[in-house]
Amino acid sequence: MAPNITLKAGDRLVVATHNAGKLVEFRQLFEGLGVDLDLVSAGELDLPEPDETGTTFAENARIKAHAAARSSGFIALSDDSGLCVDAIGGKPGVYTANWAGVRPDGGRDFSVGMRRVEDALQAAGASTPAQRHGSFNATLCLAAPDGRDDLYVGTVEGTLVWPPRGDLGFGFDPVFMPEGYDITFGEMPSEDKHSWSHGKAGLSHRAKAFAKLVESAIERG
Repeated sequence: MAPNITLKAGDRLVVATHNAGKLVEFRQLFEGLGVDLDLVSAGELDLPEPDETGTTFAENARIKAHAAARSSGFIALSDDSGLCVDAIGGKPGVYTANWAGVRPDGGRDFSVGMRRVEDALQAAGASTPAQRHGSFNATLCLAAPDGRDDLYVGTVEGTLVWPPRGDLGFGFDPVFMPEGYDITFGEMPSEDKHSWSHGKAGLSHRAKAFAKLVESAIERG
């Protein structure tokens, strides 16, 4: 299916996030693109954050992208992502960020979230790697001010480990070991997780979704 929205060199793209860690990941993804986009975040534009009232990643991605596109007047790109753990009924899922605590500065304390997931796994009796399967899921939404949008989805499977390992990345990265690896996302260099080149995506859920967006929606000269 042809995309509703395409981007070309010189276009302004609003990344619909106030999350500094997520913005860093998007900047890393766009660095290797070879198309000079004017990339700015919703936080840098001081746009309001909409209430994420959806019950799926797609619904929340659309809410954020359309809010940023309407407020800024430019094409906006949002991401809604989360960790889904089989043994605890797919939780935390779309509520992944809400499982984290709140730091004194108002930011998320994901050490609290990781502890909550581990406590839930222990309560469920999930002690072996096979019982601790989970996946990171990302849905990207590219939205235009006129209401058009496109969705791009990426998923990576893995195992939840304890205790947390590594201080790279953000969020639940230190407890997620992707399939086929013996290190967590928290121990993995960003170029392995988020790199992009034509026909090849990085390992992360966000990189896989991004690769689909690039191949479909980016005009390269």
